[in-house]
Amino acid sequence: MTHHSRIIILPLLFSLLTGCVEWVEDTSDLKEFIAKVQARPAGSIEPLPEFKPYHSFVYKGASMREPFVPLIPLSVSDNVDEEVNAEPDNGIKPDDARDKDYLESFALDQLNMVGTINQKADNTLWALIRDPNFEIHRVTVGSYMGLNFGEIVSLDERKIELVEIVTNGRGGWMKRSRNLALAEQE
Repeated sequence: MTHHSRIIILPLLFSLLTGCVEWVEDTSDLKEFIAKVQARPAGSIEPLPEFKPYHSFVYKGASMREPFVPLIPLSVSDNVDEEVNAEPDNGIKPDDARDKDYLESFALDQLNMVGTINQKADNTLWALIRDPNFEIHRVTVGSYMGLNFGEIVSLDERKIELVEIVTNGRGGWMKRSRNLALAEQE
């Protein structure tokens, strides 16, 4: 570009830019809009949520019994080939010859007591048990349920008391009491 063309283009460009700026003399419409916006009722701001203070937890289990040490000390004979001395046979063992009931195929925590029925003819109280398939079964004293050979020893309108036969960890068996309470109504 030549020097003359620059002189012509520069003032032309400046005049175009100044033409874009327009001064507004009447701002009454702007003031009216601001007045309308300010006249609206103010919105409410929700308060900040209350933060609960952090409470530290102190583990106090260090003074408790070691979970991996047996309650009854095991005595090992001098001969390494002999097994650990087990408790003498206490006569407790599950009845393997007995046919298992249907409810013995479910863990006890999968079963829910949902009600009772009192049979007036012989005054037998039946408990209603719901299995994981949402089927209802009736059981009474002497019935079996749960995976650990649980036999119902007593029941009332609120709970079932069972005695399970579980392994004692030393090759023998022991009895353990369990309860199954009536499920809360939703």
